[in-house]
Amino acid sequence: MTDVHTDRTPNRPLAGTVVLDLTTALSGPYATLLLGGLGATVVKVENPATGGDSARYNSPYYGQDGLSTARSADTDMSVSMMGRGRNKKSITINLKDARGRETFLRLARNVDIVVENYAAGTADRLGVGYRDVRAVNPSVIYTSISGFGADGGTGKAMDSIIQAMSGVMYTAGEPGTDPVRFGLPVGDLLAPLFAVIGTLAAKIQRDRDGAGQHVDVSMLGALTSLLSTEPFDALEQVGMPLRTGNALPRLAPFGIFPAEDGQIALCGPTDTFARGVFRAMGRPDLIDDERFATRDQRVRHATELHEMVGAWTRGRPRAEAVSTLIGQGVPAAEVLEPANALRNPEVLRREEVVELDHPQHGATGLMGPGVPIRFSYCDVRLDQPAPHLGEHTQEVLARIGGLSAQEIAELREAGVV
Repeated sequence: MTDVHTDRTPNRPLAGTVVLDLTTALSGPYATLLLGGLGATVVKVENPATGGDSARYNSPYYGQDGLSTARSADTDMSVSMMGRGRNKKSITINLKDARGRETFLRLARNVDIVVENYAAGTADRLGVGYRDVRAVNPSVIYTSISGFGADGGTGKAMDSIIQAMSGVMYTAGEPGTDPVRFGLPVGDLLAPLFAVIGTLAAKIQRDRDGAGQHVDVSMLGALTSLLSTEPFDALEQVGMPLRTGNALPRLAPFGIFPAEDGQIALCGPTDTFARGVFRAMGRPDLIDDERFATRDQRVRHATELHEMVGAWTRGRPRAEAVSTLIGQGVPAAEVLEPANALRNPEVLRREEVVELDHPQHGATGLMGPGVPIRFSYCDVRLDQPAPHLGEHTQEVLARIGGLSAQEIAELREAGVV
């Protein structure tokens, strides 16, 4: 498929939009990472008293000598920050100091969007909440990402806590076994996607009628909402198992199956796909077998069917099994280890995953998220390395905040920035 437009422009969809970023760790920084990749100017506000974003101290680090588990030089940067900090400017402001709060609000007068992921109520206590910012900038879009919502609980909301409360830990694993924590921090990563959707929707409305507003996203609500897209409640009421391990009997044949050198995934619940599986297995006779001829019959005999599929896949390399299934029109794939998945030529070609650069040492050979959205006209990408702590303080306070060199020097001397 070719682009509708052949005259692609380097101008990005959010060019000219200025974002003040009060986020830390992962859920908030991923939201502002996407906004930066879409072209917004993202100003990351970090606390000089605590050393900035906690992600700056996530081992491992990358420096002049490559990867290490501990920092040994000032220019060493955590791989987490190298990924999450791209396309952002870093400034330092101590918001617990009254002068820091005043400085932040001077910046806030001249921005489009503020994003924060403090625990509920923290921004208000610091004097940088929605009401404080709206008082100086009525058209601001103020986005909050929190564990339980801006009006919700006050407990600490780490990803594992959100996974536990959302119910997702009981959707994976074998029946009767302990709950399973997803290896990917889905609670931390889902909420920022909704936050970006809400922020952009609010921007469209603001551009239409001038009204700013508060966009409020909870990690628990986002993940539990995602859980509800599958009919787990109904399945339980009709007696179907909620946890089925690597198979999914209600969509048989469907699941993860062993091969000689790893695992494969296949999805063949429809009559057409199931017939392709039977042909790939060299068993076209199963097409008319009354146990497997219809979708409901395959579900009824899922255990037997999956044992047959597993016996076939177990006897051949995964690449061969996948190729044979695809040749019969069946959705199938090798189950890739993360290092190989991150270097899949398809995602690299589309820049959905990209190589990370260190601000001093250049290309690292390490992979991080790109912007997984393609535009036919605009060029979007994460092409600026993450900044060191406070790297842009002077520039941003002068250009966006309108502070004089003397004012900035006094703030530095007092340890406010």
